[in-house]
Amino acid sequence: MGYYSGQVVWITGASSGIGEALAKEAAEQGASLILSARRTEELERVATESKLSEDKYLILPMDMIQYHDFESLVKLAIDKFGRIDYLFNNAGVSTRALASETPVAMDQQVMDINYFGTVALTKAVLPYMTEQKIGHIIVTSSVVGYFSTPMRSAYSASKHALHGFFNALREEVYQDNIRVTILCPGYIKTDISVNALKSDGKKFNIMSVNQAGGMAPDLLAKKVLLGVKKNRQSINIGGSELFAIYLSRFAPKLFSRILRKKQSNNSFTK
Repeated sequence: MGYYSGQVVWITGASSGIGEALAKEAAEQGASLILSARRTEELERVATESKLSEDKYLILPMDMIQYHDFESLVKLAIDKFGRIDYLFNNAGVSTRALASETPVAMDQQVMDINYFGTVALTKAVLPYMTEQKIGHIIVTSSVVGYFSTPMRSAYSASKHALHGFFNALREEVYQDNIRVTILCPGYIKTDISVNALKSDGKKFNIMSVNQAGGMAPDLLAKKVLLGVKKNRQSINIGGSELFAIYLSRFAPKLFSRILRKKQSNNSFTK
């Protein structure tokens, strides 16, 4: 058992990758889990592998685009556990497409999943956390929430939007003892590049070299839960790619030249 013992933790995108790792680590530390994603069978697998008894978890399948249904899902969570202590907004999708070749409908789809769905679920949970006078909201952004790279215009835009919303929300809910943390991973060894959307809406279906060599999700999960425990406002986790956050801010022209060189070498599609 650990710091999260007895806490109710809701994780979206819990069927794989970072979400799955967060679920298993939170369970290891004694939390009760609400697991959400589209694939019910994968959520059941995660629950089984987390070794929780039936009274300690709830599977709530959800599609982030169908955010008009979220209030009823939140009520199911409250009916089961009576409270929600932590909301990990982790669901999302990436892109591998040139902006000039991407239809607006796909930009909207990415924003619906990554931004509007996340905002809608947060707004549905907030009244209960406000009533509790305690809670913690964590949103998975990305290092590209700080800067943008080629082939990821829609993805970067959605992550930038998350920073704008949740940085404002943090100040608004502080008096209610609700905390907000923005998680910005670098390269983590998940299928995010495999599942990334191309301009035609189909999956990229390639594990990028950088992703394949990234940090293991279980290690990330340990670092994230520790950072949340310490109430950090932002958690940036990765390798040397984190240097790009500071390079883009303090040497933007140099950063642009590096990006153009990488683009000429097709580095953003590998």
